[in-house]
Amino acid sequence: MRSGRLSVFMVFALNGVVIGSWAPRMPALAEQIGATAGVLGLALLGASIGMIAAASLTGRLCARFGARVMVLVSALATAVVLPVLASVGSPLQLGLVLVLLGASVGMLDVAMNVAAVTVIRRTERPLMPVFHAGFSFGALAGSMGAAFAAGHGLGLVPHFSLVAGATVLLVAGTITFVPREEAAADTGEHTGPDRRMLRRPVLWLLGLIALFSAIVEGASGDWSALFGVRERGMSEAAGAVTFSVFCVAMGIVRLLGEQIERRFGAVKVLVTGSLMAGFGLIMIAAVPSAWLAYVGFAMAGGGLAFAFPVALDLAGAVGRRGDGTGGEREIGFVTTIAYSGFLIGPPMIGGVAQVTNLEFAIGFAGVIALLIAPAAIASARARRRESEAAGREKETIAPATL
Repeated sequence: MRSGRLSVFMVFALNGVVIGSWAPRMPALAEQIGATAGVLGLALLGASIGMIAAASLTGRLCARFGARVMVLVSALATAVVLPVLASVGSPLQLGLVLVLLGASVGMLDVAMNVAAVTVIRRTERPLMPVFHAGFSFGALAGSMGAAFAAGHGLGLVPHFSLVAGATVLLVAGTITFVPREEAAADTGEHTGPDRRMLRRPVLWLLGLIALFSAIVEGASGDWSALFGVRERGMSEAAGAVTFSVFCVAMGIVRLLGEQIERRFGAVKVLVTGSLMAGFGLIMIAAVPSAWLAYVGFAMAGGGLAFAFPVALDLAGAVGRRGDGTGGEREIGFVTTIAYSGFLIGPPMIGGVAQVTNLEFAIGFAGVIALLIAPAAIASARARRRESEAAGREKETIAPATL
């Protein structure tokens, strides 16, 4: 199973590299197509739309064909779309290609999380934060590669083609080791329409945890550098470091996630992380200190490290069938809710900053981070209620079968 763990970790890192590679090259893409900031913002919505559209569908496809097949298909699709993205000539083309890229990346995201749940079940170890550390460090590596490419005048086509080639090679070398979960026998359990999931409060609460995390992560990524420069008087280089600090803190905490979650449990790490992230962002919004901004964004990154991976892990757990399989659709459902955070988060935080100021907007993001704590507590109670109801149902059915 060690090869399975490593292969899934590499797939997470690959997804991070892809996202970290294209996003920092947006200035070059904007110049290539002659887009203003407003038009570019509209085009960027294409990626979020594609991710949301693909997430729920991928959960059902994983349930039918398996995560390994969907990892392969989505990774190859990403490799095809990247060079096309580098060749766009208008804002409309950019938006349409970003829909495709968002869909392929979103499909890969759901498939790799389903594969991760399979590894967790087979090893009986809380490894989800560790896998997501692979994504964090992959995104960091991709952004560093993008900075190197931009600094040395490497064009978009050769840069994105190199990333696409590396994607194909990495997938070819790891796909056979990605664990494959056999399809469950068709017993009628959890095979009905998605309306069943809509009636499960626990899934909505887990979705809220992932949603709040996505909004705050997006706020940190979009506004941390600008906050450092405009509100704390940093240079552009020093301001850019604020988000790097956020990413590194998140990656380190995720690497240590198995030991932390095993010792304290999912609910405690979610609640503690929520309080740490919220306090860090509210602190830097309230205290006008440049060096404290680094501390606050590090607290936010470390505090949010568990939110998204643990929410998906729990979603897979509540969807587990009696034969030990299942959870694919639940993961897709929660991921779909989370992705909407990347869609509504930037304009929401930007709107708050426009009406008030950037300090207040960062503090507002801190309040959203604090909301993860009550959602985590409520989701634990909802899981207990579902378990108790399932136990009573079994007790009712058992005498009838004797």
